[in-house]
Parts: sequence; structure tokens; C-alpha cells
Amino acid sequence: MKKACLLIIDVQKGFDDADFWGERNNLTAEGNMLILLDAFRNAKLPVIHVQHQSQNETSPLHPTKLGYQLKTGFEPKENEPLFIKSVNSAFIGTDLKEELKKKEIEQVIIVGLTTNHCVSTTARMAANYGFGVSFIHDATAAFSTVSYNGRKFSAQDVHESAISHLHNEFAEILSTEDVLTKWVSTSQYMQ
Repeated sequence: MKKACLLIIDVQKGFDDADFWGERNNLTAEGNMLILLDAFRNAKLPVIHVQHQSQNETSPLHPTKLGYQLKTGFEPKENEPLFIKSVNSAFIGTDLKEELKKKEIEQVIIVGLTTNHCVSTTARMAANYGFGVSFIHDATAAFSTVSYNGRKFSAQDVHESAISHLHNEFAEILSTEDVLTKWVSTSQYMQ
């Protein structure tokens, strides 16, 4: 069986700012992420964290803002690396690829915020680097957006569209329950 890790991307307090981001889907995403985080830790499977450090001073994710902080419960443990990025991909400007290779990770289980930005971009790059990618649809979330032509897309439409572009091309799309069955309960690390 391939060696897998849980990659948690940008689960930061700033994403709770509805005035800044707008309508959001999948309000249970963080709960599912915490289920996976707990399961991976209990199985002694690798966990890697990513935090976005916006260069835009008006962003809730700028390091001078409270929103830059990771949400409660998502703080890394001592043996869990944390990578700080300032662009959409967790691989650019970080040593994430080298860390995955060093730990002999072959499969990356990706969760976090937001579906169509940093989570999707990181999933694409992971696949391009040759890693297997599992994208967890119920442990990610998106915000509504307005297109170049003024058309508004709901948060759910944005979420589904982003996932559909990854499906069968860059990632397998799984649920939290699928991950627990496929990657955690069958793990050689379970005691």
C-alpha cells in the first residue's frame, strides 16, 4: 500500500469573515477535517500543515491580522511540519515537495480552504509532480464568486465546478468516510 499523508491547507480564522468572502458552502468542512486529523494522528500517519501568508495588507490572511491564525484545533503538533506560502500553491516558495519525498509519501490526501483556489492548485501540482492525490470533497469549501461578465456563481456551484475539473484528471474524489476506510483503517500504522 502507498504511504499517504494528510495535507491540511489554509484552515485559518480569516476565512470566517463573511463580509470579506461572501456566501460559503459546506459549513461542516472543518468538522470533517478534524475527524480526519484525529484519525491520522491516532493511526500515526503523517500530517502536514500549510498556512497562507497574504502579501495584501487588506486581506484577512495578512500576517498582521487575527485572521492569519490557524483555526482552533488545527495547530500543528510537534512532529507535524508547517509550511508558510504566499501564493495559491503549497509547493511554490516552500520545501513541501522535498518533505514529501523525504518522508517517502506517495499519496497526498488534501483538505482545506478554499476548494477552487489553494486547495485545487496544490492538488494539480501534486499530481503533476507524480504524487497520487485524494481530494476530499466534504472536507473543503468554497465561496460564491462573480465572473468576468457579471454572472454570479453560488458557493456550491464554485465548489462542484472546481472538483469536477480535478476528477479523473488530477485526483480521485473521496468523502471523509472513504478516507477513513481506504487510508486509515487499512494503514500499516494502525495499532
